[in-house]
Formats: sequence, structure tokens, C-alpha cells
Amino acid sequence: MMLFKFARKRLGKRGISPVISTVIMTGAMVAILSVTLVFANNFLWTRVAEGDFNSSKQLMQTVGLQIDDVAWTAGRTETISYGSQYGDVIFQESALTYNITVERNGFPDYVVTAETGAIMFVFPTSRYSITNNYFENIFPSQTSSLTMNGTSAPVVRVFAVEKLPMADGSYIRVVVVPTVRVLTSNITTSSGTTNYIRMYLPVLSAGEAPRLSQSITLTGGSIDARTLNDIANITVGVSYDSGSVIDFAFSQFSFGSEERLSISTEDDVVLELYLSEVSVGLGF
Repeated sequence: MMLFKFARKRLGKRGISPVISTVIMTGAMVAILSVTLVFANNFLWTRVAEGDFNSSKQLMQTVGLQIDDVAWTAGRTETISYGSQYGDVIFQESALTYNITVERNGFPDYVVTAETGAIMFVFPTSRYSITNNYFENIFPSQTSSLTMNGTSAPVVRVFAVEKLPMADGSYIRVVVVPTVRVLTSNITTSSGTTNYIRMYLPVLSAGEAPRLSQSITLTGGSIDARTLNDIANITVGVSYDSGSVIDFAFSQFSFGSEERLSISTEDDVVLELYLSEVSVGLGF
């Protein structure tokens, strides 16, 4: 009788052990699977944010080209649509100020001041970040001059920047800011040679922003055309708030805050200056 009871106890222990092992293995597999799912989910959304950021660089370059298209035709409108999971477009008013000083008769006697905004595509660094003080010059590749020269030269700069902390929040930004395009030509007649310098600068202003969709609408406004004769020197300067994103970004370029154009004083020099207002609307 005693042997029978002992055998039953041993048989019961053998029957319980596989059940315990199965529970332990199942719990371990669930824990591993949960960690894997969290990692995969974070990895997936990081890739989505990275794709958004890379797409925004192409988007803002397109915006820069569209600014050149609408700036010189009053009333012309272009709309650029985009899709982003985390990013958004903002417009910063009075981002920078261009000062064009013209010297005639041996001293500065004409100054043109143009205050312009900047378009920024912003990503919260909580969703995507590269590193603090990150800077990338996107368009154009020329960085040695404050002005852009040639018929194919752009009228904007596009760059990406991450600078923390900033007063408006922690973002990585893709920025579009206007710049000055300079074209030169000369006409020779029997009375001599006349050099023509044409300068083009779009001035960005804030339009309506209903934000009904993810889109940027650019509208060409009035064009201020000025002609000045007997030019001796032309100086282009730019100013912006100290500590701003523009301040940090412009310090990465190799030019200074002021640049004097090379002018031949042996011939007559005529300046033609074109300032075009471009309205920036968000979400039409």
C-alpha cells in the first residue's frame, strides 16, 4: 500500500513539470515578441520621419524655383502641395533685411532697403533629429558670394539647419531665403561703352494662411523697378537678428555680411534694380 502511494506522488510531479516549462517558455516568447514589436515600431516611424525630412529638401528647392517663376509676373500664382506625417511649413516675417547702397559722384547717395521673410519646413526633434549645430547647404552649391551671378543663377538659398535651443521650439528646419541675382551686359556705340547691371530681389511677404491643406501658394505682386545712372560703386549688405536661425545659417557660408560689386569706372555704368513682392499663402 505504501509503495502504491509513493508511485502516485512521483507520477504527479512528472506530469506537472512539462506544464510549468511550457508556461515559462510562452512567457519568455511573449516578452521577446513585445520588445521586438516596440523596436520595429520605433524603427518604422523613424524611417517615416527621415523620409519626410528628405522629401522636404526637394520640396523647398521646388518652392525656390517657383518663387523665381512668379516673382517677375504680377498676379501670377503657383501652388505646391506636399504630404508630411510630422513636418509643417511656417512663414517667418522680417527674417532678414537687404541694404543696397549706390555710390555716385564719389559718395553714397542712394540706399535701398528691402525687408523679406523666410519660408521654413520644420520637424520637431522629438520625431527626427540629426545633431545640434547641423547645417547642410542644399541649393545652390555656390557659397562664396552674397549675390548670385548669371542668367541661370537662382534668387533664393535653400539650406537645412538644426540649432538648439531656439525660442520658437526644438526643430530641424529646411529654410528658403531670398538672395540677389546680378546680371551684367554692355552696349558699345560710337559715343562709348555703357555697362548695365541688373539686380533682382524677391521680397517675401505673409499672405493668408487658412491651413486647410498641406500646400504653399505663391503669388506675384507689384514690381518696383528703378534705374540709376553714373554709378561708381554698389554695395550689397544683409542684416538679421542675432541668435536667429538665419544668423547661425549665414555664418556657415564663406561670405561676410557685406559685399561690394566689381565695377569698371572707365565706362558709363547704369543700374537697373528690380524688387518684386511675392505673397506666401499656406493651406489654400
